[in-house]
Amino acid sequence: MNLTLGFPDPEHASKQDSLFLSRRAGLDAAIARLKEWMEEPNSPIRAIRHQPARPGEYADFPGCVPAKLRNVLARRGVERLYTHQAETVKVLDRGENAVVVTPTASGKTLCYNLPVLTRLLSDPEARAFYLFPTKALSEDQLHEFHGIVEEMVSGVRAFTYDGDTPQDARKAIRERANVVFTNPDMLHAGILPHHTKWTKVFENLRYIVIDELHTYRGVYGSHFANVLRRLKRVCEFYGVNPQFICSSATIANPRQLAEALTGAPFSLVDCNGAPSGEKYFVLYNPPVVNRQLGIRRSYLMETRRIASELVTRGEQTIVFANNRLATEVLVTYMKDACARPPKSPDSVRGYRGGYLPRERREIERGLRDGDIRCVVATNALELGIDIGSLDVVVMAGYPGTIASTWQRSGRAGRRLGTSLAIMVASSAPLDQYIVEHPEYFFSSPPEQAQINPDNVEILVSHLKCAAF
Repeated sequence: MNLTLGFPDPEHASKQDSLFLSRRAGLDAAIARLKEWMEEPNSPIRAIRHQPARPGEYADFPGCVPAKLRNVLARRGVERLYTHQAETVKVLDRGENAVVVTPTASGKTLCYNLPVLTRLLSDPEARAFYLFPTKALSEDQLHEFHGIVEEMVSGVRAFTYDGDTPQDARKAIRERANVVFTNPDMLHAGILPHHTKWTKVFENLRYIVIDELHTYRGVYGSHFANVLRRLKRVCEFYGVNPQFICSSATIANPRQLAEALTGAPFSLVDCNGAPSGEKYFVLYNPPVVNRQLGIRRSYLMETRRIASELVTRGEQTIVFANNRLATEVLVTYMKDACARPPKSPDSVRGYRGGYLPRERREIERGLRDGDIRCVVATNALELGIDIGSLDVVVMAGYPGTIASTWQRSGRAGRRLGTSLAIMVASSAPLDQYIVEHPEYFFSSPPEQAQINPDNVEILVSHLKCAAF
């Protein structure tokens, strides 16, 4: 059976087909076709779940937020806060640590920028560390932070401190930066061993922000917990007790994880007030081509076909692959599929960790501006980098966890409007179980994140670092 979203293979489209394309273009038509598929015998569509749109829930700015900052945010379109943003500011104003857990694209960035900027306006000497799991996320958040600071015309200074930071800039950052954007590796190897060079920062450290909390699990999270133990030990040496602000999406035990990582009590903020658009999630199992051997169509070729048809309809699409090889293969397939006008191979790009920072910034900008119509990515784009408003997510294979699946699906529909996520299953047993038992997937909560910072192999190494 040749299953398409209503179109033939683009390489064999006739003039009549082109007219049909223009009449049926649009995400609503694609979703309607998917629903039709599901009713057909032996349909590859195993499930379609609809999440209706929900309105936002708003709250006034807490009284501690200065008028100067409120005016800047109002000019940027933020006249009132979402309920979870206002609640986070109140929790921190009471002197407590906060962990914020709301879905992707719900404004978590403002949950920590607002209290930090409020403090910096009243105390220009205050300092803060922002910790992100990737350099790309650090750069993205620095850009957002700078936008607010420049409009306030304040003396707040923020810089990125990681492996790409020029040596001649590092001294100035240590002495002048109010907010240092960095990552756990740099904190471990570049900051804590040289804390005497960071005296001014540590003596005035008021906040430690940990974004994408759910990434710190397993062995990596256990190491990070010991890095934070060493950080707190240095803070005690300088006589400060900074507050922690953590944020996460798609995790079952956020408060437990935050407290295990930091060794401090937390208040949980999970009252999501952000509006969300209408969302559809589709589980797709490629058709069987050899029943005797149980062989199905290649999931990569099916991903390519579905994604290329959606791009043909004008939908800006992100394709997730589970490894670098699959990413590069799909990039080649998608460029070939978009080789004929009015499409262009240049509108398709790949995105993974091995790309140079300049290339990644160019791709992120192209997605925001709409010049890039399709990006094929590894989990490097799974985190909360601002890539604008995408229409569709296509996943080539099950990512391995329910949390990652929802995290990836949340990359579409970030600016309201209808969005679509399709997971194309591979022949792997786990993929097949998920698509053939959709109730298990849709009814199960995200996985819990577990760490063991007292593991002897991990702990002994960090004791040596602390002694050094």
